[in-house]
Amino acid sequence: MEGSTKCGFLGYLFLLLVLLPVMCYSQDNFVYSRATYYGSPDCYGTPSGACGFGEFGRTVNDGNVAAVSYLYRNGSGCGACYQVRCTNPKYCSGSGAIVVVTDHGEGDYTDFILSPRAYAKMAHPNTALQLFSYGVVDVEFRRVSCQYPYYSTLKFKVHEHSRFPDYLAILIIYVAGKNDITAVELWQEDCKEWKGMRRSHGAVWDMANPPKDNIKLRFQVSGSMGYGNWVVANNALPNYWKPGVAYDTDINLY
Repeated sequence: MEGSTKCGFLGYLFLLLVLLPVMCYSQDNFVYSRATYYGSPDCYGTPSGACGFGEFGRTVNDGNVAAVSYLYRNGSGCGACYQVRCTNPKYCSGSGAIVVVTDHGEGDYTDFILSPRAYAKMAHPNTALQLFSYGVVDVEFRRVSCQYPYYSTLKFKVHEHSRFPDYLAILIIYVAGKNDITAVELWQEDCKEWKGMRRSHGAVWDMANPPKDNIKLRFQVSGSMGYGNWVVANNALPNYWKPGVAYDTDINLY
């Protein structure tokens, strides 16, 4: 009986050690970390972020954006939204800032490098300057649903580097909810099969020699919509797609 009790306790301890990281990194619970900010002449984001968002990455979410380290997840973390709040009660508000991931970067043991606008938003009114003087602050964060009031469906843009008709790259923007786009495929009509696009970098997916007719796309979604689910955009790219043009899908991720 004693041996059985000891084995049961060791089994419980092992299970606790396995589950503890999952519990600590639950999307509903705050995780402790550190954050800093980067220089910006206008306090907005940077158009040269690793996610490939360009000018969209500078102004999305009113410039409340961030570069992240391990949360970048080889680009699948691009476009994710987080609530980040610093923990010094003298200078920090309880709500903190909601930021969109637009870049990859590592600081002084930090998970977040915030735009100046986002960093200031963590502060109580009239205490932002004192908060900036710290440079690096202790924070807690959690993933939250991305909310885009004017864009209820998934949207993507034909990347400026695309060359009709030989090379197609798309940039995925406005991913609502707590969802990641983990794969993109095009329908190959002549072969009657889906053909995978390559993640070029960040939120940019590309393919050489894409289909010549209307292009139907489908996206693999993981997150609040489920894990590994495929959703099809019924409204395809037109025959003569153009670089720089954005397209709405009929895919609602809320």
